Amino acid sequence: MSRIGKNPIAIPEKTTVTVSDGVIAIAGPKGELRRRSAPSIEITVEGGEVTVAPKNETPEALALWGTFAAHIRNMIAGVNEPFVKKLEVEGVGYRAEVKGSDLVLNVGYSHPVALSIPDGLAVTAEKNVVTVSGIDKEAVGQFSANVRAVRKPEPYKGKGIHYEGEQIRRKQGKKAGA
Repeated sequence: MSRIGKNPIAIPEKTTVTVSDGVIAIAGPKGELRRRSAPSIEITVEGGEVTVAPKNETPEALALWGTFAAHIRNMIAGVNEPFVKKLEVEGVGYRAEVKGSDLVLNVGYSHPVALSIPDGLAVTAEKNVVTVSGIDKEAVGQFSANVRAVRKPEPYKGKGIHYEGEQIRRKQGKKAGA
């Protein structure tokens, strides 16, 4: 039994949810998202709420039941209020800037690293903070993870790229011989 899947999902005002041919489409004030559902999951829209149920009791259907309920909740939240992730760039000479459709990072390598910004995402770089926002939670999270992976924070001085508010476990440096 999925605790997440068995609860109905409320549809806010100015948001429409349609299901046809195994594709769920959610449109709201910020945009529209589409996702193909699994054949073992049944999605119904009735009376201002969405219900998700497995078509049969197979392990696959039971596993995907809560997953698709969470996907639908995230899609509804995204078309009403965009998801935002902030990354901080720390280090002497480290900086980030947006050039056209690329995010260019200078983070201690002999060359600048350019990451192309996916469609549907808005990326800004001010001072040492990179802000990634968009209506698709997966795309925002994946692009943020790709940016962080360019130079993960190191444990001695904390240099690198990290999420805003992320705690970096620091290590003690070498001790001077006495």
